[in-house]
Amino acid sequence: MHWLDWLILFGTLGFIVGYGVWKTRASNTSDSFLRGGSDNKWWAVGLSVMATQASAITFLSTPGQGFLDGMGFVQFYFGLPLAMLVIGFVFIPLYYKWKVYTAYEFIGKRFDGRTRLLTAGLFLLQRSLAAGITIYAPSIILSKVLHWPLSWTCVFIGALVILYTTSGGAKAVGVTHKQQMAVMFLGIFAAFGFTVYYLSGDISFSESIALAASLDKMNIVDTSWDPTTKYTLWSGLIGGFFLQLSYFGTDQSQVQRYLGGKDVKQARQGLWMNAALKIPMQFFILLTGVLVFVFYLFNASPVHWNAANVQAMESSPVGPEIADLKAMQAENQRVVKERSIAWVEAERIGDATAMTTAQSALNAALEQDQVLREETTALLRNEFPDREPNDKDYIFISYVMDHLPIGIVGLLLAMIFSAGMSSTSAELSALATTSIVDVVRKDRTDGQQVIATKWATVIFGLMALLFAAIFSLFENLIQAVNILGSLFYGTILGIFLVAFFVKWVLGTAVFLAALIAQAFILFVHFSDIEIAFLWYNLIAPAIVVVFAIVIQMISGHRTISVDE
Repeated sequence: MHWLDWLILFGTLGFIVGYGVWKTRASNTSDSFLRGGSDNKWWAVGLSVMATQASAITFLSTPGQGFLDGMGFVQFYFGLPLAMLVIGFVFIPLYYKWKVYTAYEFIGKRFDGRTRLLTAGLFLLQRSLAAGITIYAPSIILSKVLHWPLSWTCVFIGALVILYTTSGGAKAVGVTHKQQMAVMFLGIFAAFGFTVYYLSGDISFSESIALAASLDKMNIVDTSWDPTTKYTLWSGLIGGFFLQLSYFGTDQSQVQRYLGGKDVKQARQGLWMNAALKIPMQFFILLTGVLVFVFYLFNASPVHWNAANVQAMESSPVGPEIADLKAMQAENQRVVKERSIAWVEAERIGDATAMTTAQSALNAALEQDQVLREETTALLRNEFPDREPNDKDYIFISYVMDHLPIGIVGLLLAMIFSAGMSSTSAELSALATTSIVDVVRKDRTDGQQVIATKWATVIFGLMALLFAAIFSLFENLIQAVNILGSLFYGTILGIFLVAFFVKWVLGTAVFLAALIAQAFILFVHFSDIEIAFLWYNLIAPAIVVVFAIVIQMISGHRTISVDE
């Protein structure tokens, strides 16, 4: 990597960390450290909400998702705007009315300490694991670039985030999110622009979209009702709605972001900003991945996306075999390019028959490409069983490192690390705040509360580093984090729905119902029952609400409201 790329990368990271530490050096009150100061305007709230969700996984796995499966993943976010409306009119006013530090503090006031502890515990479990993923994801990149051991790379990234999050807490998170989002937007626009420019020598932008569509990469909406299909219009609108409702409405890493708003109006407008921008942003990132796919129709692609694995095989007894596979890949790539050019030429003259013939031949060549990749992976598994064979999350970073110009590489790396830092810092701050406010509850002075939260931040940072070691087991990181959220968010959301809308149900009933719902979801997920994970976000809250009502009716009830 060129010295200019190093300068841009480490200069950006150093500025963000240094600015966060310096700007929040006086954040020594509970309101500032635990809640962010409660003085942010709507645009700052909106950027912070977006930065928390836009982890490094967004810029590593989402382009890879577009490359492999096309645009269908965008349906995952179709329920988000409606969720933002519900949270804005229902959740936010109550949180501000009760002046809580965490969402689970509200549950304790509405129900009891036991239900508060269960809800906070589910959050701590889910978000601790997710923090491990957000550290692991950017570590893949730096280990590839620097040739460092992955474990040490995770430590480097984790230590960087722990430093400024421990220094300034929620205030530091909000302050640095502005710079991080600026880097993210600049980076993805640069990647998109250069990809379109590179393609222009062979194919126009509109022709690229048409070619991708002919290869089933532009199927944005799937209207089928198949519950085993991961991403459909209905799973996105219904399952996605409940997942986003739970994530933005009950996950402390997000609640903390808008509790730092100046008032209800500013917090609400910040969420609506996210509602307006999130789907276009994800669409744009996926489309970048689709264009990278088209780029590799006209340019040579590696037989395995993790170059370190290929180098290891080349230096091993299977070197001749991997050389043969690379040679076959090069020959097949020549066929892929010829068929792609034939399709473009046929499309330009409007020859439908020639287009169909070229497309059929292109599909056959792409199938052969997949066969060669699977053979390479099988060879890797046999020769190096300890190496991670999954290379899907290396697709975009391989493209960046191999094809983008000097300076832009450093910017793209800075973009991915900024995204990783933004989400991880928000998670660590939320985990620390929840553990001190909701779990390890005791009378403390304002200063003692801040010190305890700082120590909790360090502890959860170390835990996230430990969890990071297990996430090479997943095929795709963006799916891993969404599956992980779906396992727990539905139960948490069910508790909050009962708290908001079924005011006569008491703590014991909702506590038991939540245990039943969580046990059922875990059983379904780890059994042979085939249900797409997005539907967990509808099933779990439904179980909580229904069983809470039934249990309360059996045990007797009285009228209650959250104003009591």
